[in-house]
Amino acid sequence: MLTARALNQYYGGSHTLRDVSFEIPSGACTTLLGRNGVGKTTLLKCLMGLLKVRSGTLTFGDRDITGLAPFQRAQLGIGYVPQGREIFPRLTVEENLLIGLATKSRRAIPPQVFEMFPVLREMLHRRGGDLSGGQQQQLAIARALVLQPKLLILDEPTEGIQPSIIKDIERVIRALAKQGEMAILLVEQYYDFARSLADYYLVMSRGEIVKRGRGSTMESDDVRAHVAV
Repeated sequence: MLTARALNQYYGGSHTLRDVSFEIPSGACTTLLGRNGVGKTTLLKCLMGLLKVRSGTLTFGDRDITGLAPFQRAQLGIGYVPQGREIFPRLTVEENLLIGLATKSRRAIPPQVFEMFPVLREMLHRRGGDLSGGQQQQLAIARALVLQPKLLILDEPTEGIQPSIIKDIERVIRALAKQGEMAILLVEQYYDFARSLADYYLVMSRGEIVKRGRGSTMESDDVRAHVAV
């Protein structure tokens, strides 16, 4: 679904991404792990076009998207849930979801979104800023899902979230992967959460992919050692 080839990016004099290459297959969950500051969020911003890569190529399906703007990538079917959620706190839940449809011609929220997150149906007219952190995270994921994306990118969805909501988010990601129609890229520091969902894994360190493999081999590959502080 998504192929990255030799991506390089710089921040000032720092080489933040170093010849990063990988593939995200459709119908599977790929987890990207690594300690703080190794370049995970920078990579995701490059995938969405929020940051430009200095060199390298990005291909989505059979199309080169390296030079496309973020809204164009969204139109092609890439959904992004950023770290920190970034919902609109003064808008209602319903308005936040409708904004997720801004790059599409339709204005109806797909019913599957409420099947995934039934609690949001009861909160449509509440302001986003009045929700708990866990509810805001569910809203952020739902806002990406209204696009019915082909690729869903999630940046640390469990950060600062209570355990009960983490279980709900895990259930949703598992259900989406099981449908076999969507590629999922999950960036996560919570190792057990990532391992429970991973069909494939990538490990980053100092702006490079240093380890990769199948989710079923994460324990034997000692992936935990690469994310432990």
